[in-house]
Amino acid sequence: MTLAPLLRAEWAIVIHAFPAIAAFFLGLVQLVLPKGGTRHRLFGWLWVVLMAVTAGSSFFIHTICVIGGFSPIHLLSILTLVSLPLAVVHARKHRIAAHAKSMKMLFFTALVLAGAFTFLPGRIMHGVVFGGATVVGACR
Repeated sequence: MTLAPLLRAEWAIVIHAFPAIAAFFLGLVQLVLPKGGTRHRLFGWLWVVLMAVTAGSSFFIHTICVIGGFSPIHLLSILTLVSLPLAVVHARKHRIAAHAKSMKMLFFTALVLAGAFTFLPGRIMHGVVFGGATVVGACR
């Protein structure tokens, strides 16, 4: 395992990947720790910020282009940026079941599912974990 492929990547990918990795591990912590206390709220706000940075930075990544410089994964970024404040509103209005469902949906779709695709051969995270060449190029 080596961080070299990630550290050689363009700035947007680096700014995207590190908060995503942190959000993944913090999300795991949030899933297992007790809910509702000060620690849960503090970690939750940190997770929301990490997810917003991850989703927002994705709009500067143009390595897979389907429509202009964007790909279907950017739709997930839009969904994430819309869902995050809605999930917070659920918590603030004490709609805990809706809050939990929203946050778990975000964790599993935006981090686990989307993150799994970054481990395909030729992708940067595949190079980080398994070594080998990575293909990174901007659409023109």
